[in-house]
Amino acid sequence: MNDIAAVPHPSGTAKSKLFADAQQALQGLVADGQIVAVGGFGLCGIPEALIAALRDSGVKSLTAISNNAGVDGFGLGQLLATRQIKKMISSYVGENKEFERQFLNGELELEFNPQGTLAERMRAGGAGIPAFYTRTGYGTIVAKGKETREFDGHHYVMETALRADVSLVKAWKADPSGNLLFRKTARNFNPAVAMCGKVCVVEVEELVALGAIDPDHVHLPGIYVDRIVVNAHPEKRIEQRTLRAKSA
Repeated sequence: MNDIAAVPHPSGTAKSKLFADAQQALQGLVADGQIVAVGGFGLCGIPEALIAALRDSGVKSLTAISNNAGVDGFGLGQLLATRQIKKMISSYVGENKEFERQFLNGELELEFNPQGTLAERMRAGGAGIPAFYTRTGYGTIVAKGKETREFDGHHYVMETALRADVSLVKAWKADPSGNLLFRKTARNFNPAVAMCGKVCVVEVEELVALGAIDPDHVHLPGIYVDRIVVNAHPEKRIEQRTLRAKSA
């Protein structure tokens, strides 16, 4: 469903969360030097229209929190190409040659995180938990410069929570209140990304009427969502396409 106006907001007096396009959804929110959290895993479940709008906004010196850095020319790779990102807080970045070039040349800061630690740091930020202890990374470069403690004979690393100025999230369906439904593995980091942002902007494929999503099926409640934009026909690129040669 593309007609935003056809889906009424639950309150006639409340300010609508719905915006006509990604550019308008980011207007007045993004600025130089911000911390931006972006959902997705590889190219699965990325808010591609919002990323393109962020690129077109021209903001720079961003710190991007994301599991990965997209690929060359798509996803967050677009922001690396335009040199709008100064630092990445990530887990896996192996699909982007421009990322590799900038990092090895000292042009890009990088804070590596084990994947589960990254997810928990964002979740903690959204839950108001300032820090937590984890066994993951103890005795490795990940623990360098961090507080460590021993509990019940095991060593733990203290990790601090992550909070973003703006979160960019991809969901499958939303109602006007911002209650979200994700589709299968495209859920990935998106709920944690939504939670950790001071302001959360969501890109959805379908907007449904209030009440159309069963309350028991809501993956993320609308209290976390501030703005919604519909992108009914995303590209959904495949990160690595492998084809079998035709038989004779």
